[in-house]
Amino acid sequence: MLNSALPARALLEALPDTVVVADAEGHIAYINPAVSALLGHDPAELVGRSLTVLMPERFRGAHGTGFSRFRVTGRGKLVGATTQVPALHAGGHEIAIDLTLARLDPAPGSDADAAVVVAVLRDASTTILLERQLQVSRYLTATLRVTAALTEAPDSDVAFEQLLPTLCTELDWDAATIWQPGSDGGLLTHTGTWTAPGASVPALAAASGTRTLARGAGLPGLAWQQRAPVFVEDLWTDARFLRFVAARTDVLRTGVAFPVMRGDTLLAVCELFSHEQRAVPGELLDVLAHAGRQIGQFLGRLEAESEVRELADTLQRSLLPSHLPVIPGVALAARYRPGGGSALVGGDTYDVMPLPDGRWMLLIADVCGTGAEAAAVTALTRHTARAAAPTGGPADVLSAVNTALLHELRTRPLRFVTACCLMLEPHDSGTRVQIGVAGHPLPMLRSAGGRTCEVGVPSRALGIESDARFEEVAVELPPGATLVLYTDGVTEARDDAGVQFGEDGLVRVLEGLPSGDAESAVAAVTAAVEQQLAGSRYEADDLAILALTVPT
Repeated sequence: MLNSALPARALLEALPDTVVVADAEGHIAYINPAVSALLGHDPAELVGRSLTVLMPERFRGAHGTGFSRFRVTGRGKLVGATTQVPALHAGGHEIAIDLTLARLDPAPGSDADAAVVVAVLRDASTTILLERQLQVSRYLTATLRVTAALTEAPDSDVAFEQLLPTLCTELDWDAATIWQPGSDGGLLTHTGTWTAPGASVPALAAASGTRTLARGAGLPGLAWQQRAPVFVEDLWTDARFLRFVAARTDVLRTGVAFPVMRGDTLLAVCELFSHEQRAVPGELLDVLAHAGRQIGQFLGRLEAESEVRELADTLQRSLLPSHLPVIPGVALAARYRPGGGSALVGGDTYDVMPLPDGRWMLLIADVCGTGAEAAAVTALTRHTARAAAPTGGPADVLSAVNTALLHELRTRPLRFVTACCLMLEPHDSGTRVQIGVAGHPLPMLRSAGGRTCEVGVPSRALGIESDARFEEVAVELPPGATLVLYTDGVTEARDDAGVQFGEDGLVRVLEGLPSGDAESAVAAVTAAVEQQLAGSRYEADDLAILALTVPT
């Protein structure tokens, strides 16, 4: 069939996705060369064989009936959307693919059996990784929102009242309880129950209210004993959950408990419940463990504003690298300074990450706004960029972040992000850099002789338009060249008369340096901005600077 349409065949064979055409008997009539990269098969050896050669054995039994119905009617469970399914590799292992099916009707007057089935197969590993990163980012967002809610609490009692609904709402759980140790510290007592709007768990509330739990007893006692989150996937059958009758009555299937600790002291144990039986991924347990420690620290310091600021600083540092890595043939330097306002957390961040192919990703970003909301968006930006970087260039990273922001923030107030992403590749005569910019100030390139200019192509900020496109610019950095990335906290710093530091001020500082090494550039720019702000009535914005130099 395809031999008679050579241009169409050439097009199919050039596609990166695997295309399979099956005849009326479910045998492969054509398969393009992309199957070699995806599933390890020689396409010529597959022609004439059953489609089941591409399926794990457990799916082969039901294949015949479903295939025949789809070929005749065009209807089936997998029709109408791309579906993620496992496929069998020639090496015997399974890989996840995205599968799209279509039926090609026979020509008018032909036998209905002449209809053929076309399937398109695509590697789903990148999608799975991105979805996992999005889920982790969502968990991180939840913990940041809990912190934001707790900052409004005047005391620990109110803080606990706000803790349960915030956690459940952000993580999609249906009910929650909280347990606290008595004054002697020997037994846990139930001190509160919360349910989602429209839900009710009277049996659980009653059963919890009449109990005290020792260390190691029941789900809360186990979380206390292990000082770590504990989950029960099926509350009706797992003997570790002592209130199984109440769980059956209220139709609660899965539960997880995590301790709230301040140092070695247990402050509380929180339980979360779901009406549906659900898996509890390790990433969620890690986030709950971290949340328990963070909440415990916060509650222990609730009355001291200076210590609340310390917690916010810790959160801010979690959005920045703990240290700059060593890149062969490149010197790095960075500065971060939070703004001068009352917000606990700023929205500026930078990141440096090695990639498997020897390249390095450098990212600097600025989230609209400040506080926990901005910090949540910052975390989402960094995690998504890290997930996308190994398989693409700067434009791909920016596109992935744009998609993630639009997906996560679609029901919330606009929080756009500006960003500049570099892919850096050192080589014998210098360093090659690919630059992508999304609504962010363009990087400044200082030559070895001191001449400074902007590089890159400006484009729209992230989180606004789904069809945004980002251009890349390639730049060679010879020995002695310095590239400076910065946020608008540098150029928009205003003196008492309202005059901004501006791009011209930045160029003057860089061109006035006796040498352009990264550390000197960062130190000089930071000092010049602080001088601009000295005695100013205008509030300082967050500031981040990331510079790299190719040593001579």
